[in-house]
Amino acid sequence: MVCVACLLPLFLVPIVNLLPLIFYFLKGKIYALFGWEYRKPERAPPACPYKPPASSINTTNKVSPLLF
Repeated sequence: MVCVACLLPLFLVPIVNLLPLIFYFLKGKIYALFGWEYRKPERAPPACPYKPPASSINTTNKVSPLLF
């Protein structure tokens, strides 16, 4: 037997992933009702979680002069 609470995430994940699509669909229908054009906003691509360390190729501390 499997715990019902253990199966809950299996059903919630697809529903949560569909929420933005359902929102955009409904918003488009509401805009069409008023005669407006709704364009879905561009989504940013996922960011890479790995941040490479800062390169230490040039370790000299040169101060650039301020030009006015």
